[in-house]
Amino acid sequence: MNNYILDYVNENEFKKLERALKKYNMGAFKELNFNYYPALRNGEILGVKVSQNKKAGYEVYELKLPSDKRFAQVHGEVKLIYKLLRSTNTILLDTITPTEILLEGHRSELSTYKGVMISKTNASKDKFKIDLLSMLQDR
Repeated sequence: MNNYILDYVNENEFKKLERALKKYNMGAFKELNFNYYPALRNGEILGVKVSQNKKAGYEVYELKLPSDKRFAQVHGEVKLIYKLLRSTNTILLDTITPTEILLEGHRSELSTYKGVMISKTNASKDKFKIDLLSMLQDR
């Protein structure tokens, strides 16, 4: 089994996303750092292959991280996107989604509504989604 080196496409941007993930979704952060990163370093390719660039020699993977169901319904699934370069045994950590809410959470403190964090820029939209999901769940 090959060992891989973890590197970054854009280290500063990725570290901001990681810090926001740590602050707002500790479970996903712990899973990422204590289970997924070591597995990736040991050569286990995790997640789903979403694309391949044969010319540049890399494959793009999405790895779903554990998160709250309500958060995923409002903002989208929390996923690690990474590129695998088999020729150099390197994994390039690209981004963590949902990028917008995580970067906004990194810039300023986010508030919550019914236990789900909401964006300051789209607060009414997020509240509407949460209320709609609550209403559908109560049926």
